[in-house]
Amino acid sequence: LPGYAVGGVAGGESKDAFWRVVDQCCAELPEDKPRYVMGVGYPLDIVVCSALGADMFDCVYPTRTARFGTALVPEGILKLKGSNMVNDNRPIDPDCDCMVCKKYTRGYLHHLVTKEPSAALLVTYHNIRHMMNLGKTLRQSIIDGRFEEYVNEFLRRQFPNGDDVPLWVRESMVAADIDISSVLKGKVQVGQDSTN
Repeated sequence: LPGYAVGGVAGGESKDAFWRVVDQCCAELPEDKPRYVMGVGYPLDIVVCSALGADMFDCVYPTRTARFGTALVPEGILKLKGSNMVNDNRPIDPDCDCMVCKKYTRGYLHHLVTKEPSAALLVTYHNIRHMMNLGKTLRQSIIDGRFEEYVNEFLRRQFPNGDDVPLWVRESMVAADIDISSVLKGKVQVGQDSTN
């Protein structure tokens, strides 16, 4: 199915400019055609862009970050090279169904990523599975008519304190007409009053 690509929004510009360009482009593009945002791969960016109307994404982020021993988890990132991983017997993500999470502990992966460059393959495998799960659950939430609930759950895991949700995310959710006030724990969502 022919569609539209939005490019030039993942090259180091501010997050405020990033979401505004995606919002403006998606608002102008036909809803019955795929809208592809090129070079966007951070999970938070994917959720925000989906809320703004984007349908597809691609990025080297999951594989590049794996080469540095960083695993993607629902709470954000997990730096496997950190000394706090040495004796951690948990999987990267206890809810992940990938073979890496089923077979290896954080401690073992810490040992590998600090000694063996080829260990990045295991972290890459997990990160790709993480992104596949993100896409699958995000899509299913749209099909099930519970996307707003999904966004709130996602943000709650990324920002458990609620007061650290970045301003650009709060503003983009207002533009997408998604209420995240339950995540903000008393902090006013942008657009509710003039004090931000």
